[in-house]
Amino acid sequence: MTKVNRARSTSPPDGGWGWMIVAGCFLVTICTRAVTRCISIFFVEFQTYFTQDYAQTAWIHSIVDCVTMLCGLGFALCYSPAIAMVGKYFSRRKALAYGIAMSGSGIGTFVLAPVVQLLIEQFSWRGALLILGGFVLNLCVCGALMRPITLKEAQTAPEQNHVCRTQKQDLKRASPCSALTKEWVQTCLCCSLQQEYSFFLMPDFIVLAVSVLFMAYGCSPLFVYLVPYALSVGVSHQQAAFLMSVLGVIDIVGNITFGWLTDRRCLKNYQYVCYLFAVALDGLCYLCLPMLQSLPLLVPFSCTFGYFDGAYVTLIPVVTAEIVGTTSLSSALGVVYFLHAVPYLVSPPIAGWLVDTTGSYTAAFLLCGFSMIFSSVLLGFARLVKKMKKTQLRFLARESDPKLQLWTNGSVAYSVASELDQKDGESVAIAMPGYNPT
Repeated sequence: MTKVNRARSTSPPDGGWGWMIVAGCFLVTICTRAVTRCISIFFVEFQTYFTQDYAQTAWIHSIVDCVTMLCGLGFALCYSPAIAMVGKYFSRRKALAYGIAMSGSGIGTFVLAPVVQLLIEQFSWRGALLILGGFVLNLCVCGALMRPITLKEAQTAPEQNHVCRTQKQDLKRASPCSALTKEWVQTCLCCSLQQEYSFFLMPDFIVLAVSVLFMAYGCSPLFVYLVPYALSVGVSHQQAAFLMSVLGVIDIVGNITFGWLTDRRCLKNYQYVCYLFAVALDGLCYLCLPMLQSLPLLVPFSCTFGYFDGAYVTLIPVVTAEIVGTTSLSSALGVVYFLHAVPYLVSPPIAGWLVDTTGSYTAAFLLCGFSMIFSSVLLGFARLVKKMKKTQLRFLARESDPKLQLWTNGSVAYSVASELDQKDGESVAIAMPGYNPT
């Protein structure tokens, strides 16, 4: 087999082959997320054929989403790596690149929803699934576009590098099976793992992880129950499929426009806030859904929910990169999407159980809406606390006696400076003339 040539670059190219990576990720999201969303159209067919209630039938969609996010099986072997590759090739225009790449989910839903309904009418649900399976084989083509790239990124700590270099020199004079060889391998492996998964120790990432659990719980049931809910209020099958198409095409608009807008200079520093805004508005849409019981009312709902769904999906990798950096982005994204698994597994059956128990969709939709709003409030509160802490540290650094602080406890002065960002660090240097950041 020929050896794979890795592209080498000191920084993300923000173009070039990166646009082919975006195209590949675009096709991947069509073949994975769009196809999964179309299971909502199969829901009524499954329920009728197998004569099961809402809660039992919902496990079909739940297991598909859960296995994708939880086990690294099936769609996950394509979805997560493709998203991570976009982050490797783009930095300055990352949000726009992700917006284009993730818009495949909306475009796929827009095109596939009426097509799947037509296929079910012509070939039954079994034939429709076979045809979709053949379409999904295009993932092999997408994989061929993913060319690896090596970036000059932050390395391990100098002390760890020194240990590895010293032991590597000694290793050349040792036998392959010696204790020194094993010790060097273990040390370097620990150094690599410590660097790759250090984000688990970041409080910001822990808060993001908890928030993702609530957000994922809320976002999943709509794609299972939108069509059944529309049918329950008197909308025809074709019109219900049209609602999914509308949601999909507006999802595209949200992906691209929100990605482009948040890349502008005026919003570049507020991408985190934009993400919170989009998640919260989707939650509010859920709270209004039980009052919408006709097609003219459900179409605006599909537009609004679809737009902000595309918006926050675009910003998930951007927010994750802001917290953990690009070095650990692949691993952190894997964890973030892994955390979607359990909510995706339990939320549609729980919503179905609520529908079976109460006889209406109101309780299910309200629970999903409050879950998404809580996700947004949690992240917003964490960011507010962090800013208050920075302000307090800045105040302490300016008000305290710099000479006394450095003389009596130099580690405290270093800790205060390290808590501040680069701009704050300049303020500390001005307030503390004797402070040397090196």
